[in-house]
Amino acid sequence: MKLGTLKRLKLREYWKHEALDFTNWLSEPDNIALLSDEVGIGIDVIQTEASVGRFNVDILAQEENTGKKIIIENQLEVTDHSHLGQLVTYAAGLEAQYVIWIVREVREEHRQALDWLNEHTDDEINFFLVALQLWQIEDSPPAPKFHVISRPNEWKRSVRTSTQEGDLTDTTTKQLEFWQQLKEFAAENYPELKLRTPRPQHWFDVAIGRADCHVCLIVDSRQDKVRCELYIPDSKELYKVLLASKEQIEKELGFAGQMEWRELPGKKACRIQTLHGFKFNDTTTWNDSFQWLSETTLKFRKLFSKNWRQS
Repeated sequence: MKLGTLKRLKLREYWKHEALDFTNWLSEPDNIALLSDEVGIGIDVIQTEASVGRFNVDILAQEENTGKKIIIENQLEVTDHSHLGQLVTYAAGLEAQYVIWIVREVREEHRQALDWLNEHTDDEINFFLVALQLWQIEDSPPAPKFHVISRPNEWKRSVRTSTQEGDLTDTTTKQLEFWQQLKEFAAENYPELKLRTPRPQHWFDVAIGRADCHVCLIVDSRQDKVRCELYIPDSKELYKVLLASKEQIEKELGFAGQMEWRELPGKKACRIQTLHGFKFNDTTTWNDSFQWLSETTLKFRKLFSKNWRQS
């Protein structure tokens, strides 16, 4: 069997101008999704070349579901002190909670600087240092590859923040451990499922590419069950549209007659969910629940990312 030769290309051969070429390319939905998958944050682009006083940040965005501000600074060169200073300036000026620095090559002192910032700030601000490479196999189209060099230490941050807030109990500590292990399991076995930063709580949100609903995973330590649900925070109309296709939806998901449809009268939110048994206090049962949650989340994301309003 003949194999192709992998060749690394120079970024400037493909994107000659950072603002006009690369920033515009990155802001397109399919391309920003590549970065979202790598850093594990749902990114919705708001504006390119957004003004911050006398300066312009390359991309101003927000996180799916939460609306937290994200700034992205592009540097198709080796990291330098100037861009590091700009990042801090932009973050302060826009009160950003996620800062992403995309570069061609990383100097060790700048990796250490971002590691230090992540270590000494709480989870209200998060720094990512991302190296970009461009690869080609023989005459194939160039393929971009993002590689995260520095990111927040999610476990340590969640524990530290919760301890400072005084709400870390034995149960929430174990919930955090559960979600962290789920994230590691998914990264190894279901790499297409990019999960966000875990927190010490009984739920875990997963974006599906739309603003009016998302997947929510729940670990119920009292009933020894995990749940995967579509959470609709503020749209009875969407719930009714989905309810009209209940049989089709349950059949496509593989849970015919097994799902709970909860309109929650008197509340704005609605839930569509399915359950799976496990033992919260028996960690030997966790891997089975991780597999079920991962597979079910992917099914939910594929099905409910469609625009059912137009179905």
